[in-house]
Amino acid sequence: MSRDVFSDEMWALIGPIFPAVKGGGRPPVGRRTVVEAMIWRFRTGATWRDLPERFGNWNTIYRNFDRWAEAGVWAKLLEHVQGIAQESGDVDWVASIDSTIARVHQHGATLPRPKKGSAKMTTIPIPNPLTTPSAGRAAG
Repeated sequence: MSRDVFSDEMWALIGPIFPAVKGGGRPPVGRRTVVEAMIWRFRTGATWRDLPERFGNWNTIYRNFDRWAEAGVWAKLLEHVQGIAQESGDVDWVASIDSTIARVHQHGATLPRPKKGSAKMTTIPIPNPLTTPSAGRAAG
């Protein structure tokens, strides 16, 4: 199995956050292997079906990713890693992004604007990238 993503020390910090991997009749794939497969997939931009065989069945990896996303595991991981970085002084919470300097999509200029004197803004729902398939790619 691949061990090029996490050192043992890193995995000791984040590994306990991930629930047990659910699998069928075959021996289960380890949580570390599942997480490394997910990282490989997002680093390369490959589809789930293109995962290398060293990670096991692509469907097992995808099902665990989806199950963990629905359970909020990724948000818990982010909070945990931020907490570790906060304790070591590696986080600067003062930084912010001002929308006046962020580029707008070319079609963003045609969005409806609030009427003068009105505080009402138009809300556009943004899909969750963890659970929504990318446009132009086959899901799964």
